[in-house]
Amino acid sequence: MPKVMASSPGSGGRARGRRVSTSLAEINVIPLVDVMLVLLIVFMVAAPMLQKGVEVNLPQARRADKLTDERLYVTVPAGYRKDRRVMLGDDRQGIPITALAERMRQAMQSREEKEVFLRGDGAVQLQDLTEVMDRLKDGGVQRVGILTQPPPRTR
Repeated sequence: MPKVMASSPGSGGRARGRRVSTSLAEINVIPLVDVMLVLLIVFMVAAPMLQKGVEVNLPQARRADKLTDERLYVTVPAGYRKDRRVMLGDDRQGIPITALAERMRQAMQSREEKEVFLRGDGAVQLQDLTEVMDRLKDGGVQRVGILTQPPPRTR
């Protein structure tokens, strides 16, 4: 609302009359919108660069497809904590976890796809599976898939 200011009576005899002045209470919106658009563009460009993640092949338990290719399987049995042995492929005897990295290095030399599927018993703890995955990565495996079973059918 405009302010009305009257002239002072002792202003040297000149009567100026009333003058009107406006207050600067309005915000100039156009520079604000420009700044906001620039910030939006900066964050849109910078956000994908800030995201770092690990590629994980998540298992889909509801739709478990049968794998028929020649895949390499590493099985972690329920008694892993006692003897620290895993089974590589169809080997039922098992190999110690300390030798897993070297065996994987040998197996990955002749393969184009450096991926392994990990079969772990339900009783095996996550820390144990993580240790096996670390040994697989040390052996040159690039991708580790975790196999699951489909849930039982209910009618």
